[in-house]
Amino acid sequence: MAPSLVKSLLLAAVGATFVNAQIEVDLSSAASVKTAMATIAYNCLSYYKGNLSGNTPGILPGPPPNGDYYWWEGGALWGTMVDYWHYTGDTSYNPSTQYSLIFQAGAPANSYEPANWTASLGNDDQGFWGMSAMLAAETNFENPPSSDPQWLSLAQAVFNTQAARWDTQYCNGGLRWQIPLSNNGYDYKNSIANGIFFNLGARLARYTGNDSYAQWAEKAYNWTADVGYIDANYNIFDGAHVEHNCTDINKAQFSYVAATFIQGAGFMYNYTNGSALWEQRLTSLTNRSLEVFFPNGIAVELSCELPNNVQCLTDMLSYKGYLHRWLAQVTQVAPYIKNTILPVLKTSATAAMKNCNPDGTCGFRWTTPSYDGDTGAGQEMNALGALMSVLITLEPVSVAYTNMTGGTSVGNAAAGVGSAILPTNFRPITAGDRAGASIITILIISGLVSMLIWMSSGETEGFRLGFFGKGKGMM
Repeated sequence: MAPSLVKSLLLAAVGATFVNAQIEVDLSSAASVKTAMATIAYNCLSYYKGNLSGNTPGILPGPPPNGDYYWWEGGALWGTMVDYWHYTGDTSYNPSTQYSLIFQAGAPANSYEPANWTASLGNDDQGFWGMSAMLAAETNFENPPSSDPQWLSLAQAVFNTQAARWDTQYCNGGLRWQIPLSNNGYDYKNSIANGIFFNLGARLARYTGNDSYAQWAEKAYNWTADVGYIDANYNIFDGAHVEHNCTDINKAQFSYVAATFIQGAGFMYNYTNGSALWEQRLTSLTNRSLEVFFPNGIAVELSCELPNNVQCLTDMLSYKGYLHRWLAQVTQVAPYIKNTILPVLKTSATAAMKNCNPDGTCGFRWTTPSYDGDTGAGQEMNALGALMSVLITLEPVSVAYTNMTGGTSVGNAAAGVGSAILPTNFRPITAGDRAGASIITILIISGLVSMLIWMSSGETEGFRLGFFGKGKGMM
């Protein structure tokens, strides 16, 4: 039997076990919503093992094959927990949240480019941690000790390192997906990396009042639209390759990309005092995204949540939570659009709760009438995001602070400058280079053949131990 069929049958069996056993929550009661959020938050943090002896603080188990989660999703988790505290006032997880956001900052540069994760480090990965630090500044989350980097300076460091990587050599601008040139995907420029850069620029402009951030945000948004990743109907597509001058556009659409741009547009609308340009962009992005990602009013991850099966990777299983959280926040910085957004989010949240068990275990597919058996940290974050988007309608939730309206986080406009991981620009490869490479390759192969013959003679044990050291392997 095919593994995918086995998984489908198991999920169906588990889901059937919990029919009609749903979490009790009254979406018209703030107290009831907070109680449900506490139950789900506890379940969500059960996936975090970084506080156990021998494990790495700040990250979820991984990356594959050592666990399901890549580094970036730890940053997403702590952003969710900052918002959890912001909405509920529950401080239970604040120490872990603060410690994790600082531990993974990547000292001494503190720009979320830790050496341990260089092998899988993308601009979007770094940017997710930066957005969580920015959220901590905007919500007046407890500031770290003065000896540690501060929330605003962390966000500024991420922004500055990414601005230093803005690449005009190909596609007339934009950020690449990956940071080190050795990484698979370095030749790809995508909407999420540029959307996060845009998002951070918009929020830093509003928080600090420094217009240079807004100018960068405008530049990033315009580039994304000019290159065709945002089309005339405000669909946002995934990306394209530099060797094709970013014309081979992958037209996959992801909800968190749309949410990133919508949130950024909301902050630009607020920063520009409701300019017609940003109102038009925000309205158009919102309307199109509600059409695409909320069929029948319920959030669906279009690219992988198919009518008959779910083909989502672990990353994709967390996108709905960001969609709900960031659209809800937009209604605070751009109140004119709340009547468009909030009713849809409530319909979606109502469906989401049908997929949560009484113990706070939540599934992924919200279009099903009961728990689907497909759970994990991302699915729990989704459910928390859904409830946050309802709670914002039931009681006052403070609007994102600025340094003029009570924001207390200390910034550093020069944070991260000079610390960015930057690629080396090589000259184009010539025919002579290829010919020389061929000769070198032949010599290397000849040497390897000779070494293999020698190794097969049984005379190599002493050499291997002497070179690598007993018990050591190659990194």
